Amino acid sequence: MTKRLNKQKNIRDVNVLAAHIVEQATGEPTPKNITEESTKNPAAVTLGRLGGLKSGKARMEKLTPERRKEIAQKAAKARWSK
Repeated sequence: MTKRLNKQKNIRDVNVLAAHIVEQATGEPTPKNITEESTKNPAAVTLGRLGGLKSGKARMEKLTPERRKEIAQKAAKARWSK
């Protein structure tokens, strides 16, 4: 038996299914009122990103070259073992 090439995902939530049907019928997407991005505080996002950028460099400076090599080898092994 041949497989379907464009099999769509099964939607289990009734409300999502209804919105999907309306989108297909009208041809225009339904508006998304609340997004995760709009509920975040921009100042907190900026501070979190700044801390993340600093911490990577600070960690790298603390590690010895041998330890960095071990971490890199472990990461490569994990990547290629899949």
